[in-house]
Amino acid sequence: MPEFNDDDVGFDTLAIRAGLSHRTEHQEHSEAIFATSSFVFASASEAAARFAGESKGNIYSRFTNPTVAIFQERLAALEGGESCVATSSGMAAILAVVLSLLRSGDHIVAARGLFGTTNVLFSNYLSRFGIEVTYVRATDYDGWAQAIRPATRLLFIETPTNPLMEVVDIAALADLAHAHGALLVVDNCLSTPVLQRPLALGADLVVHSATKYLDGQGRCIGGAIVGDQERVGKEIFGFLRTAGPTMSPFNAWVFLKGLETLPLRMRAHCENALKVAQWLTEQPGIKAIHYPGLATHPQHALSARQQPGHGGIVSFELTGGQAAAWRVIDATKMISITANLGDVRSTITHPSTTTHGRLKEEDRLAAGINPGLVRVSVGLENAEDIIADLARGLGV
Repeated sequence: MPEFNDDDVGFDTLAIRAGLSHRTEHQEHSEAIFATSSFVFASASEAAARFAGESKGNIYSRFTNPTVAIFQERLAALEGGESCVATSSGMAAILAVVLSLLRSGDHIVAARGLFGTTNVLFSNYLSRFGIEVTYVRATDYDGWAQAIRPATRLLFIETPTNPLMEVVDIAALADLAHAHGALLVVDNCLSTPVLQRPLALGADLVVHSATKYLDGQGRCIGGAIVGDQERVGKEIFGFLRTAGPTMSPFNAWVFLKGLETLPLRMRAHCENALKVAQWLTEQPGIKAIHYPGLATHPQHALSARQQPGHGGIVSFELTGGQAAAWRVIDATKMISITANLGDVRSTITHPSTTTHGRLKEEDRLAAGINPGLVRVSVGLENAEDIIADLARGLGV
């Protein structure tokens, strides 16, 4: 069978076919799971050449595994990157970027509204290694410029942000970073390459929590970094080889199955989320709704220009504070009360006491994570059923 060439095919085809040049001699149709810790060599000289990097081939599944390699190639193709390194979790991906590219004395400028655990990593742990972090409002471009120092090496953003769905102008921040000799790293977890390709907009690196939409069914933990061959293929890969925050072959296989349906799922998530957001605009007791697909969203025009869809996350703030938020959450019968997102099943959580609960209260409030805020990851159930479940707690 001729080898598949993915140079001139569409995005949906890449999501299904990219990386399949790794078929074995058995010509399996579905990707094989290589459940092995190591690989054997024909001779001592072949082993020496592999370890020295003089010949290509698998060595040890901490850093080379055929199933993981297919996932890496497919995600790199979808993001438009030269290289991808898969990791054990999304947080491991962020840690790998920082520890492989930075050193003591370096400085990061990061968006204040980052995912809570990313914030904890940056604030509580990087300082132990002499890496400083300054936080600015994600959409405050003057603030970004003012925060940059001579030692700034990275600008780090999520767009849209979690859970407030603020949309950041990637091209503008990329230009700012490069003007100061820094890199722009974009967490593309909420959009996925279906809705947004940050590298094409000027970003240097993209990180993912594959646990979310890339899987899509809440089955496995994993992460990934996509970028150029020098930084990702050599420096970050070198960190993975040594430190070992490795994706398992089984998880890589699950994520490959997720990528096959990713375009279809993301379009459906966007459609359902817009219906939920529009319904919320008509309900009493709601102070604010955070969804870029609404014309009232501050970055609606930017989102429409930067993404073909506005994502599957809708968050809203209730006038009754935490008591009202918990009442909505506890009244649901179908929607799952869990902090995970990106699942085909709708999920709901209270960010102030879960995903962002480890932050200091002043930091949460500064990031806009108020006690009345509820986040819904809108799944693929009938939109009418999701709305009916939310209506129970709103007293509608």
